[in-house]
Amino acid sequence: MSVDINNLEQIASQVRRDIVRMVHACQSGHPGGSLGCADYFVALYFHAMKHDISFQMDGKDEDLFFLSNGHISPVFYSTLARAGYFPVSELATFRKLNTRLQGHPTTHEHLPGIRVASGSLGQGLSVAVGAAQAKKLNKDNHLVYVLMGDGELQEGQVWEAAMYAPHNKVDNIIAAVDYNGAQIDGPTNQVLSLGNLKAKWEAFGWDVLEVNKGNDMTEVIAGLDEAKSRTGKGKPVVILLHTEMGFGVDYMMGTHKWHGAAPNDEQLESALNQIPRTLGDY
Repeated sequence: MSVDINNLEQIASQVRRDIVRMVHACQSGHPGGSLGCADYFVALYFHAMKHDISFQMDGKDEDLFFLSNGHISPVFYSTLARAGYFPVSELATFRKLNTRLQGHPTTHEHLPGIRVASGSLGQGLSVAVGAAQAKKLNKDNHLVYVLMGDGELQEGQVWEAAMYAPHNKVDNIIAAVDYNGAQIDGPTNQVLSLGNLKAKWEAFGWDVLEVNKGNDMTEVIAGLDEAKSRTGKGKPVVILLHTEMGFGVDYMMGTHKWHGAAPNDEQLESALNQIPRTLGDY
């Protein structure tokens, strides 16, 4: 299947513009990880996943995605809106009272595309493994995707789920780790070193692949395609996605300080001058 990389890059660029504008407007949110994961989300929703924007909560006969590190909701909301799940104009309501776009994704507001409330770190892999096992029991041959942060792997529940999936041959799941080396308190290797993540996941029985350029659309597409080819072979699959926090905005890159900080007016203007407008702002 041919892939229009240029088109996907244009969508990712617009998603990045959405992210900085959303976080600036409410002066709250998490732009760093959101910017770093824009390429992954666009590759997932506009290429890899088979999904239906009419949205049925049970997700029958379609691929599913769960965001475990729910604080990067800006990139999730923008991608869903740009994919057609809800109006792009609704992005202007991010983090406002009594709206559907809360700081962490929730289900009680019935936002299309959201199947689980997330943000309590460490839980997403468990949810995704359960959903994947349910699909196998229901003879539904579609896949389940989940994204986790690397700092999130410091949570013990992740490794309980990591043990469970290979033991039960849950081979219809593709997990991904946003491997940017930074978390809210600083570099992960200073807060609590993750060690050799590839060796750890392999030791737990997962099929591991690495995408060394997680902000290169061609590389991300190739990684997702390769991951899909490895499903159904008795092992769960995990992608170690090497990204740059704050990618696309020079003053946000190379530091953990923009994990959960909002740009001021001048900083917003600088960011928007660096990120091309491609689809039109909301």
